[in-house]
Amino acid sequence: MELFTFTPEVYVLLFTVASIAGFIDAIAGGGGLIVMPILLAVGISPTQVLGTNKLQSMGGAFSASLYFVRRRIVNLKEQRQPILFAFIGSILGAIVIQRVESSFLKMMLPVLIVSVGLYFMLTPTIGKTNGVRRLTMLSFALAMGGVGFYDGFFGPGTGSFYALGYVLLYGLNLATATAHAKVLNFTSNISALVFFIIGGNVLWDVGSIMLIGQIIGARFGANMVLSKGQQLIRPMIIIMSLIMSSKLMYDNFSSTFATWFN
Repeated sequence: MELFTFTPEVYVLLFTVASIAGFIDAIAGGGGLIVMPILLAVGISPTQVLGTNKLQSMGGAFSASLYFVRRRIVNLKEQRQPILFAFIGSILGAIVIQRVESSFLKMMLPVLIVSVGLYFMLTPTIGKTNGVRRLTMLSFALAMGGVGFYDGFFGPGTGSFYALGYVLLYGLNLATATAHAKVLNFTSNISALVFFIIGGNVLWDVGSIMLIGQIIGARFGANMVLSKGQQLIRPMIIIMSLIMSSKLMYDNFSSTFATWFN
């Protein structure tokens, strides 16, 4: 594995970026859009960027999850089936991504993410109050296992998909759904991280410093979820969904456009 030596200024930059990403992730997800370009910009290889990003983002997910559990917003015993299936799904996704071509998903993903953003934008009352649970716990857990599979397979927008599932299928209000989503996000992050560690693709010094920043940022973000609720989460999800889909479309088609205009 290639070794990197960074100046103190770079470590401060990465810590700051991780803190901001942790704050955003706790509210709406999409913090990886901030972190990964910075990691690439300082010269880290793409595979190590993915592994190191999983390490630091897990810190934010853990911080937010712990806050919600301690505030009794999330009952872990009650959510044991969704947690289990999200974990299993993520393991399967991480295994499959190493054996199949993911280009089709990369093409479809912007459509899926922008659909989530548009849904929240066009339904201003979504998640204001608790709704009706539409699935049994086992059926809901299987659905969350599907999202976990996606997280292990690819990842962007996972938090939004979990939150939308808790609103539409489980009947939670948006603030409570976001709290539950962070617990499942943390769960599905763990298994993916294990595979990157086994492959030697985690920069521990960089990831550990950024993990601390994530913990701090996520703690403030989690507090905002409970104090501001739907009025903050809904616009943040819309904004981050549009940003994520725009970036993914740029990544997918920029080379094609460049070929056309050269």
